[in-house]
Amino acid sequence: MSGDHMISDEQLNEYRINGTKVRVIRDNAVTNDVRGIVVAWNDEQLIIRKQNRNVVRLPRHYTVVRQDEERPEIF
Repeated sequence: MSGDHMISDEQLNEYRINGTKVRVIRDNAVTNDVRGIVVAWNDEQLIIRKQNRNVVRLPRHYTVVRQDEERPEIF
């Protein structure tokens, strides 16, 4: 995967401000998706708070979509 599909700071900020639940797609397996709320990010990483309140740090190049959107096939 390349970084050209990386989500914008503006979109991440909108998700954070609105408390939008997101899905971070790491690979083709739905069970490996991380779902939660955007907490913070920098140029390389995202921090997502999952429903169980655990915080996960993920590479920013992963695909991020709203949880209520249909999951895209990216692989």
